[in-house]
Amino acid sequence: MNANLAQRMQSSGTWIESEKFCRKYPTGSLRCSSRLKEKQKFPVIVSADFQPKRNKNGHRTVSLKVFCSYRNSPASVLESGSFHASSDESLILKNKSQEVGPCINGRCIYLVGMMGSGKTTVGKILSQVLGYSFCDCDTLVEQEVDGASVAEIFKLYGEGFFRNKETEALKKLSMMHRLVVSTGGGAVIRPINWKYMQKGISVWLDVPLEALAQRIAAVGTNSRPLLHHESGDEYTKAFRRLSTLLEERGEYYANANARVSLENIAAKLGYRDVSSITPTAIAIEALEKIENFLEEEEGIAYNGNVA
Repeated sequence: MNANLAQRMQSSGTWIESEKFCRKYPTGSLRCSSRLKEKQKFPVIVSADFQPKRNKNGHRTVSLKVFCSYRNSPASVLESGSFHASSDESLILKNKSQEVGPCINGRCIYLVGMMGSGKTTVGKILSQVLGYSFCDCDTLVEQEVDGASVAEIFKLYGEGFFRNKETEALKKLSMMHRLVVSTGGGAVIRPINWKYMQKGISVWLDVPLEALAQRIAAVGTNSRPLLHHESGDEYTKAFRRLSTLLEERGEYYANANARVSLENIAAKLGYRDVSSITPTAIAIEALEKIENFLEEEEGIAYNGNVA
């Protein structure tokens, strides 16, 4: 967001369509309470004490104080919030983590999703910005089986053996705190695994099949035991098998507390291809979805106490 836009917003009673605003200025964020989020439009009065400035990376930012009221009651100021815009994703991520992190209260974050969905990459970013430790569940299993790779474990002992070890690992992790855990793609199919993950916050990284197949084909399927025996070129066999797996697992992934859709992120940022989305942008979206979940959780707890 630039200073000119900020000046235009200074006029009292300016109408802002929140969805259109986010599409036009995807690097900014307009934060108001959940009550305001339910409204498609709301008038805002922006104080005149904003100061455009440059951060240490040379990116121009504008911070504004805004006061929001509902459309049908423009004279009453219901609550205040703050607007912050920046072209620096790292800064946005840092600010969001500082906002959401304390609310997580040390609970573990479990990333679920198909193979190739970026759980490890995004998980490491989240762990770093939250001050958590990162853990790859597959790596834990490999360490338990004398360092054998997942592909070797499948070949030597079978999938059932691997799933049992995976469940044992999740049981141990569920007793810990301040961890970001990258789970295996098939961890969601066992109800007992959900029992352990429910002690933390689960986040589904939902990536289109085409993008998954392209990612996996680029590195080969040798390390993917559930894909390696398919016929055809790398992309074709990856896409075919992933389609089957998603049909089997889709309803389980949907059990996650939060869903991060790369298609939705691309639409919001104005990208035609999800491959243009950076891992940092995905991490930002994950924190926003976690924040939404925590707000809903708090609302349910409040209503339950009132009842």
